[in-house]
Amino acid sequence: MEIHLSFKTTKPNKLSYRLDGRKVSKMKVRNIETNGKAVPNQFIIDAVEGVYFQSYDKVIVFEPRSGDKKHIDETYWKYSATTSRYRSLFLGETTKETEKKIKSGEYILTNLN
Repeated sequence: MEIHLSFKTTKPNKLSYRLDGRKVSKMKVRNIETNGKAVPNQFIIDAVEGVYFQSYDKVIVFEPRSGDKKHIDETYWKYSATTSRYRSLFLGETTKETEKKIKSGEYILTNLN
């Protein structure tokens, strides 16, 4: 499954976008929080089709609402210590646990960008 996203900001914290050519709306974007404070450049995007974790301008994880397997970006999922820290927080697991799930096929390693 290849996902093509293009975003256009219409209002703060609300986006409209196209997913594989279809317009989709009703997205909410929020920063990941630690100790009650928003973390800059680390976002959770709550969309109709699922939830995304984005680090800076790269989508790192897609979790479909359908309950299908989570998708992990093949290039950027371990890009930096910061990306790894907040990806682990989003998934609720360590990098080693994520690696095991990728190897076992529980997660799909794919291009999300």
